[in-house]
Amino acid sequence: CGIIAAFIYTVIRSKKIGITLDDVLDYALPTVISGIIGARLYYVATKPEVVKEFIDVFAIWNGGLAIYGGIIAGGIAVLIVSYVKKINFLAFADYVAPAVLVAQGIGRWGNFMNGEAYGGLCDWFCRMGLQNANTLYDFGTSEMVYVHPTFLYESLWNIVGFVILTFVLYRRKQYDGQIYYLGAAYYGLGRFMIEGLRTDSMFIGEVRTNQFLAAAAFIVYTGLLIYNGIKKNRSHEKAWIVPPKEMEKKKK
Repeated sequence: CGIIAAFIYTVIRSKKIGITLDDVLDYALPTVISGIIGARLYYVATKPEVVKEFIDVFAIWNGGLAIYGGIIAGGIAVLIVSYVKKINFLAFADYVAPAVLVAQGIGRWGNFMNGEAYGGLCDWFCRMGLQNANTLYDFGTSEMVYVHPTFLYESLWNIVGFVILTFVLYRRKQYDGQIYYLGAAYYGLGRFMIEGLRTDSMFIGEVRTNQFLAAAAFIVYTGLLIYNGIKKNRSHEKAWIVPPKEMEKKKK
């Protein structure tokens, strides 16, 4: 449902900037496929204990997809398609960034359905009661336990981010890449805070892998926002998603 919502959003918005439905399909097919593969490979690489035999590498029906692997692999696919189709990658990424947040905001509810990706014990007003095999493994009890609903925290964070990015895109955009940088920094900040609450984090040594990557994303993309914001005043040219010459070729 998240992928479908992201696709519909991108199709509707991109019509206004010279991107056709065929163009979006050219992006969507390789991006979704590579995103799923990347998400699975990232999960397996950080949790090798789940692989007992070779088929387990592909067994997504048993669970195990990591969003950062999907973003990295999907981003590479978008970059390649942009190069082949001669479309400005950063300009197109500005219109994809809100779609990625809304997709992740919807997708997190899959964790709720599965009773997974929760945080430690808590007594907050929004606590979530769980009683399943996962809680038995984490807390060593078969009784009902009340935990941080981290899936909900991230879902709400992403939906709010989607609204913010959409507003900035159509009212405050100053240069190509701005919304993409803002979305990556925003998600990194939220994921850094929420990951610290989760009980199922992937570790390398003592470091929470996803929390480290989230912090790195926040720092890098915030730096890019600041750098480009300072630099922006020297140019007021209109940002084209497809250069005018390429648009003329497409019309012919």
